[in-house]
Amino acid sequence: MNTMTVSYAPHIRDKITTGRIMLDVIIALIPAFAASVIIFGARAALVTGVCVASCVLFEWAYQKIMRKTVTVGDLSAVITGMLLAFNLPVSIPIWQAVFGSGVAIIFVKQLFGGIGKNFANPAITARVVMFLAFPAAMTHWGAAPDAVSAATPLMLIARGDFASLPDMWSMFIGTRGGCLGETSAFALLAGGIYLLARRVITWHTPVAFIGTVAALTAVFGGLPGYHILAGGLILGAFFMATDYPTTPQTSAGRIIFGVGCGALTVVIRLYGSYPEGVSFAILLMNMFVPYINKLTLSKPLGGVKKA
Repeated sequence: MNTMTVSYAPHIRDKITTGRIMLDVIIALIPAFAASVIIFGARAALVTGVCVASCVLFEWAYQKIMRKTVTVGDLSAVITGMLLAFNLPVSIPIWQAVFGSGVAIIFVKQLFGGIGKNFANPAITARVVMFLAFPAAMTHWGAAPDAVSAATPLMLIARGDFASLPDMWSMFIGTRGGCLGETSAFALLAGGIYLLARRVITWHTPVAFIGTVAALTAVFGGLPGYHILAGGLILGAFFMATDYPTTPQTSAGRIIFGVGCGALTVVIRLYGSYPEGVSFAILLMNMFVPYINKLTLSKPLGGVKKA
């Protein structure tokens, strides 16, 4: 009898392309982009446009210089630009937004081999680098309209100034201080539901991430509703913690990943010197993805266990 050889997945081909998936993500981000322009004004569109254009240009230029196939048509650079912009305050100097775009595309994405090979989410990594490099600019909200130019809710909670917190409706629709794309929970949830309906993402990471933050803040910090709606939790849970290359491959792994992100976010928010922890939490958990995959991936039928 001949020996059968069983190869690893994938075995199924589909008409869905990378470009199609990325277009769905762009569509899902449009409500948050529209909300940012309504809430923060025309400069929100300027910052977003600069980030998108810079990311596309950096990717095109790098691939041209390195004589690689130009892949800007897959739209992944557009998404990186949008997500980076959504993680910046409206008052960010334009040159710093361009700098962050370069970090995201060249140092996080392209130097590791391009789409699908980066070890961490490019937009998140760029935000963390910018926060460390430009802390004053990254925590300044003064250029926003008066209604949303005050300290963010997380800053108010950290100071113990609960009387100045906006009401829950303002938190939900987004008329409060914060980065461009993170304030409107309504717009972000609309986009997240679209991605779930299109099966671009699964529920495991977002539910585990948000649920862990809700549970832990209810036990240790109080105000779980504010912790869910404040900061970049919903943006991170639906749009950045679900990044294909940097998230676990199994359902169980995605739940573990989401719980880890949520727990780290709460620890940083409640006990760290910085009131927000979503970006740091996702970046740290990105580093554990290979180990989570190793723990949760099942051995293929007929496969040989690696040494």
